Amino acid sequence: MPELPEVETTVRGLSVILNQKISNIKIHTTKLRFKIPNNIINILRNSKISNIRRIAKYIIIDIDKEYSLIIHLGMSGRLKTASSNHKRNKHDHFILYFYDKKILIYNDPRKFGFIDIVKSKDLQKQKYIMNLGVDALSPDLKAQMIFKKISKSEVPIKQILLNQKLIAGIGNIYASEILFDSKISPLVLGKDLEISLIMKLIKSIRKILKKAIKFGGSSIRDYRSTDGTLGSFQSNFKVYNKEGKKIGNDKVKKIVQYGRSTFYCPKLQNNN
Repeated sequence: MPELPEVETTVRGLSVILNQKISNIKIHTTKLRFKIPNNIINILRNSKISNIRRIAKYIIIDIDKEYSLIIHLGMSGRLKTASSNHKRNKHDHFILYFYDKKILIYNDPRKFGFIDIVKSKDLQKQKYIMNLGVDALSPDLKAQMIFKKISKSEVPIKQILLNQKLIAGIGNIYASEILFDSKISPLVLGKDLEISLIMKLIKSIRKILKKAIKFGGSSIRDYRSTDGTLGSFQSNFKVYNKEGKKIGNDKVKKIVQYGRSTFYCPKLQNNN
């Protein structure tokens, strides 16, 4: 699943359509995770892209400062830009055509993503936005705030990092890398994390996510940027998918937590 770095990389790649006017819309699949709104074509046709931004793992394309197009990439979705002579792939479900002959394509083999359109003033009222926690890269992510929310939690910190209602944007891949960087065991419970460790954790969150963005995200299965470029942060993984790799006097171990793979070094991350 594309996580915060991949979504941020996608948003930056969409700068080529900023201020462009939409000439046509083609919907080849009306239902992804949810049904695409019926009014989307009438709203989008002849409108102009005024801003492109990210909220957690959601791509927000503001239209004429009145409506916002929301795109979630799901498990395998991606946005790609191309010229108007592009030959459609069978997984190209939604295509925007621009007057300057560019096109924007939503491609999703597994159809777990979704596309929505709402009035911009109502964006924060949408349930999938309203329930989000603090963005993982926001300056509002403070150790004291996290400490208060998890000080009684019996949930392991790895699962806490994946809780989008607490910290928005971190997924399974980066959670393992962040915990290794901060030398915190994925097994330690929220209630057992002292504020000094939470400060280390936040520092590692920012370090790992910013580095991943710099490298264009991670391409493990489906992810590519808007121009088709593969991300390269996977070459910087220390523990994710590295079971058995020797690090100092330790080896990367793989365990399963809440149905998700976790990679860590038991000796180096031994504060459980």
